Order: sequence, then structure tokens, then C-alpha cells
Amino acid sequence: MEAKAEGNKYSIIVPTFNERLNIALIVYLIFKHLPNVNFEIIVVDDGSPDGTQEIVKQLQEVYGEDRILLRPRPKKLGLGTAYVHGLKHATGNFVVIMDADLSHHPKYLPSFIKKQMETSASIVSGTRYVKGGGVHGWNLMRKLTSRGANVLAQTFLWPGVSDLTGSFRYYTTTIIISFTKKSVLEDVINSCVSKGYVFHMEMIVRASRKGYHIEEVPITFVDRVYGSSKLGGSEIVEYLKGLLYLLVTT
Repeated sequence: MEAKAEGNKYSIIVPTFNERLNIALIVYLIFKHLPNVNFEIIVVDDGSPDGTQEIVKQLQEVYGEDRILLRPRPKKLGLGTAYVHGLKHATGNFVVIMDADLSHHPKYLPSFIKKQMETSASIVSGTRYVKGGGVHGWNLMRKLTSRGANVLAQTFLWPGVSDLTGSFRYYTTTIIISFTKKSVLEDVINSCVSKGYVFHMEMIVRASRKGYHIEEVPITFVDRVYGSSKLGGSEIVEYLKGLLYLLVTT
């Protein structure tokens, strides 16, 4: 994989909010699992009050400002706009989006790269719901909630992928649309209207409807070690609303 990856550059966009306890470890693990790969990590921090940005600046001193790019925003403005903001500063021809809370282990990144090279996919998505995938650290209720959400979406939206609510994904940066160069990620985001928990489901459904070639890699999702989960009852309600919206509009 490493030899074939020569000549490519990978931009890893990591949105953060209050991830001071996690960001150093996730950066260390990315460097550990991509030892001979040309990549940059773009941290889009939404004004974290816990000192996340100070930790990132310390990481820049260790790894270099060319490898760790801090591109902050003044406040929380939504995941979609965080990705677009990070994309403006990306110089790679492939883009990875992943969480900073250690739920997405960087050990899977080589598998994402390998899968894209083998299939020429526009998008490679991590999935918990095929052989080799799973979750760790969730109670039974959360497992049932996640599985139920995916079953509902599969039934009504038939997107052609097994894990719609995951957010560990890999995108080809440049495609040609009407003779204009565009990013796959930017093209998909620009077609989305959802916020919060339902956003990633809409992204993959819109990508499927647009005809993008999507492949999946099995991953084990690990519940965050530090900090609190951002999933609650309001997110579940929003998910159901989003499901109905996508059913009507796609």
C-alpha cells in the first residue's frame, strides 16, 4: 500500500470542540499508522473553552506546522461548515474526515487507502455493520438505537451502504463536473441541508443518489474515552425528521 500511495497526499480533517484530552493521542496514532504516507492533519476547532487549541499549538511544535494545521473558528457552526472550512486549507488529493474523540481509530486509515486504490471509489466509508465491524463500549440501548436507525434508513432510503450514521469517511478530492474541478466532499456537502446527528446520513444518501462509487471498510467503533457523548434524545428526534425529509426529497 505504501509504495502505491507514493505521489498522493492525504488531508485529514478533524473537527474539534472540547477535545483537549483526546487530540494529542489521535494525532500520535495517525502518525503511528501512516509512517510512510504524505499527509496533513487539519484541526478545525470551534472555539473550545477547554484549551484544545493550546494543545494543538504544542503539537505543531513537535510535528511541524506543515503537518498539523490549526484552522479555528470563533464558535460552533456545524459539522458541514467545519468540513468545508477545513477543505479550503487542504492540499491533498484525498480527504479523510474523522472524529477527534478516539471513536475512529487511525489504524483503519491504511485499509481506507488500499480499498480506494483497488476500486477507484469516490468515497470509502467505515462501517460497523458488516463482517469484521462492530462497536465497543456501548450499552444495549444505544446498540439497539443505532441498529434501528440504520434498519429504518435501509428500508426507506435503500442507499446501497450498510452504515449511514457513521462519520469516518475518505473522499477523492477532485472530480470533473461540467468541465469544472470540484471536490467530492464539497459537492456532497453543498447538496445537504441537515444539521447534527442526521447530517452524515444525508451526506451518504445524497452521494449515492448522485451516482458516486462508494465502498466500505469494516471498522470497530469505540465509544469516547474522555468527554461526554453528544448523542441524546433530541438528536434521535432530529434523525427521524431527517429520515422523513430524505424520503420525500431523494
